[in-house]
Amino acid sequence: MAQPHRAGPAVSDRAGRLRYRRIMRFATRYMVENWWFELFLPRVGLTALGARGRTKRWQRMARNFFGLATELGGLMIKVGQFLSSRLDVLPPEVTRELEGLQDSVRAEDPAAIRALAERELGMPLDRAFARFDAEPLAAASLGQAHRARLTASAAEDTGFSDVVVKVQRPGIEQIVEIDLAALRKVASRLSRVKLVSRRVDLPALAEEFATTSLEEVDYLHEAASGDRFADQFEGDDRVRTPGIAWERVSRRVLTLQDVSAIKINDLDGLRAAGIDPAAVAVEFANVMFDQLFVDGFFHGDAHPGNIFVTPVPRTPAVDGEPEGRGWVLTFVDFGMMGEIPDGLRRDLQGFLIAVASRDGRRLVASMRELGVLLPSADTRELERTMSALFARFGGVAFTDLQNVDPREMRAFANEFGETIRVLPFQLPEHFLLVIRAVSLISGLCSTLDPRFNIWNAVEPYADRLLREERGNVVTAFTNEAAATVGVAARLPRRLDGLITRFEDGDVAVETPRLDRQIRLLERSVSRMVSAVLFFGLLLGGVLLRPADPVAGGLLMGVSALPLLHALLSGFAGRRSRL
Repeated sequence: MAQPHRAGPAVSDRAGRLRYRRIMRFATRYMVENWWFELFLPRVGLTALGARGRTKRWQRMARNFFGLATELGGLMIKVGQFLSSRLDVLPPEVTRELEGLQDSVRAEDPAAIRALAERELGMPLDRAFARFDAEPLAAASLGQAHRARLTASAAEDTGFSDVVVKVQRPGIEQIVEIDLAALRKVASRLSRVKLVSRRVDLPALAEEFATTSLEEVDYLHEAASGDRFADQFEGDDRVRTPGIAWERVSRRVLTLQDVSAIKINDLDGLRAAGIDPAAVAVEFANVMFDQLFVDGFFHGDAHPGNIFVTPVPRTPAVDGEPEGRGWVLTFVDFGMMGEIPDGLRRDLQGFLIAVASRDGRRLVASMRELGVLLPSADTRELERTMSALFARFGGVAFTDLQNVDPREMRAFANEFGETIRVLPFQLPEHFLLVIRAVSLISGLCSTLDPRFNIWNAVEPYADRLLREERGNVVTAFTNEAAATVGVAARLPRRLDGLITRFEDGDVAVETPRLDRQIRLLERSVSRMVSAVLFFGLLLGGVLLRPADPVAGGLLMGVSALPLLHALLSGFAGRRSRL
């Protein structure tokens, strides 16, 4: 692999200072404006005046940011893309104004890109590749992609010849450092506002964004993430990833197998290939949920430009197995990957289980565990609201909610809406990419299938987790019951041995009263064992019955035997004492 060289001409100190000042001037202007209208005026009793023209103010701010980001590029494009993906509490008037930022990135000077790539690879591009297209395939905020073809020897080593070469923009690392410094300063200033600091730890959020951004400008890290993602889905016929030409990779140049196919949101292209977009939506959601809730390592930038639907030969139906789907999901661009700690992943699973089991109290508890609720939040009203929601709409499919009487929906919103609005939610750490991923899943799947609702995909997944949890509980009870039976089976022999020792004089105490106490102890232990078995079998049957009625009913029926033993032995004991 070639050794990295300088990225190219650095951003001058003067240009860097000017860039920093422009970002800070923009941020300061709109922080002051929003402080005046949203905080000061309401505090002096002029709430109506502050609310007047709010939508137009937000739209104007978004349009001005769009212009700033388009001109400056760098992380300002990334910030706008993050905001347009509904990562915070910004109103839709803002997100709509920012949606076009992905398509507004200008291409870099071809000569500068070529010079940087040659310095990084340590050879002319004519030697590194059999062909290299000067016209970029796509331009992004941190780099751009060019189609190319490997030399015959390199193609023989890698197993593929057509490639896409990602090359960083010259000087982008310095630009990222300047932008991050400005964003950290803005986050620090905003965190002094109690209304903001109560909802989110902005400095921590800025650091999370910084970590992700710095990883994106290291193509060696992206290549390693791509390898890890490929290993995660090895043997999974739903997902493919591009191969990596490691001999043409450095920190600023990344050469990947060209896996371009049907863009996932190209509905006409999918239908022309005989692929049902609704089926793609379901499969994409399932693949993403596996990443988020099972593996804990997920694609954090799963927008349409990074996912293709690749037609493949259909596997024939064999031995009752259905015919293959005839397509796979191909993921590219692994610069923005998220990793969920084990504890957070368990909390996310608990949230889904609470939804599947329609348990309002558990749902609120899981939200607190996730850190979505402030520690000081009074959740009693929220528990009541969630319980009422489950009781009324828990059995109604999301697609059927439109058939519910609108008057009933309004009455429910009037009764419980205020609870939701005033509850102190916050955005916890490690959630930036999770929320972005879920937003992208929902938006993309809705594009593929207008009837798609993300909870339709979440609920079967949560049901599976609930069944697994019930199975784990039943297993625990079964193991405990088996252990108790083992103790019960050994207990008479051990008690008999103890009595024998008393009778043989090995224990220097022997009285009729002690004999009677030992018999009572033996009978009490036996009744206790029967009671434990009864409750274990009964509870295990109750938990297992929804998933397996036959096995659950059998356990509940068998539980009657130890119950009868406990009752009858108690009755016999009382008669012996009379």
